[in-house]
Amino acid sequence: MLNADPLLARPVLTNANLLSTAVEGIRLKAASSAEIWHLLTQNFTVDLDAVAALIPSEDPEPAWLTVRD
Repeated sequence: MLNADPLLARPVLTNANLLSTAVEGIRLKAASSAEIWHLLTQNFTVDLDAVAALIPSEDPEPAWLTVRD
């Protein structure tokens, strides 16, 4: 994530309902969770913990070891 420019005014999303509406709108444009984070933090000032609660983490599929005889 790039450093935020303190001189650039961004809308602040503090209400959970407004934040979830913004995430749903951005989700239609974004291909991945990382892109949702990027678009959201570039366009709004948000509480990152609140965003993390709305966007589920993408855990990688575990690579299982082959069974030994």
